[in-house]
Order: sequence, then structure tokens, then C-alpha cells
Amino acid sequence: MMDHFHRLPVISTDRLTLREMTSADTDALFEIYSDPEVMRYWSSPPLRERSEAEALLQRIQQSVHDGNACAWGIERTSDNRFMGTCTIHHIDSGNRRAEIGYALGSAYQKQGYMREALTAVFDYAFHVMNLHRMEADIDPRNTASARILERLGFQKEGYLRERWIVNGEISDSTLYGLLTKEWSPSAENKGEMSL
Repeated sequence: MMDHFHRLPVISTDRLTLREMTSADTDALFEIYSDPEVMRYWSSPPLRERSEAEALLQRIQQSVHDGNACAWGIERTSDNRFMGTCTIHHIDSGNRRAEIGYALGSAYQKQGYMREALTAVFDYAFHVMNLHRMEADIDPRNTASARILERLGFQKEGYLRERWIVNGEISDSTLYGLLTKEWSPSAENKGEMSL
């Protein structure tokens, strides 16, 4: 699915540019992934040191290079501000299935940015990568994430009890799924892609 791309495409929306992450993004990545509020419902604890952000970025870049993920940095076009990440991962080519993961800095939440980014990414996943199914695994207490997914057409499909243990806290998972035949992005949110 990804072998016809030599690098991650840039996707542009009305307000955002989704692009490959570089070492210049390390400080912003650390700011986002070290924020306890952003990481509250994540399956790993907040980062404690900048070196952890460097290591995370290296893992992301390697995964993209190996064709195992599409991981974009979300940048606000008006001021080139790095705001978050959006990742297609656990790509299963045989079954044309993948998972979505995303994080947005606290200062940028509740402004429609993540919905705009996800709309463009799902359009890419279904129409360019030719995926049949996208999946999301979220903490059921993360109502904001559930709302975004449901507005984009995801269906709640399952509930896994005590699936994660992060910093000694046990949490459940709610599983969501979206099929290509259920995907219908609004025209104003569709992104434009360039290599």
C-alpha cells in the first residue's frame, strides 16, 4: 500500500499542513508529549526528558521509513506552529486495515483542528492507501476523542476491560471502527496532497 511512495506526502487543509516530522520538531514534540493533560488517556506515561522526545522521533521516523506507519506532524498554516501528531499505524496490508493515533497540544484543543486533520488523513487512508477499515482504541473516559470519532462516522464496536496499565493505573479500552463504505468527508474538509 505504501510502496509507491518514497516519502510521506504533505497534506494541506484550510488551516493545516500535515507533514513529515524532523529534528526541528523535537522541542514541540516534547512539549506536547510531556503534558499530563494531553497524555491523560494515552497508553504510555508523559515524557520526562527531552531525550525521550528525541528517541520517540527516531522511532517514528524509522517506522515511516520502513513503511509500517504514516506519521504526520500537524502544523498550523498561518504561523507554522507545530500543534500535534496524527499517525496511521499497525498497518495490515493483507486485510487492508490500520489503526489511527493522534495527539494535540492543550492550547489547540476544542478549535476543530483535530477533526480537520483526521478528515484529511482518513481521506488519504481510504482513497490513496486503499484501506478498507480504520480502527481506534481509546480510553472510554476520553469523551472528546470519542466525540470526534463518532462525528467522523466511527462505530463503537467493543469494550475491553482493564486493557492498559500506565503508571500503575489500570484503564479500559473502547474500540471503534470505520469502513470505507461509511466514509463521507465534507467537501470543505478534504485535504490536498503533494509529494
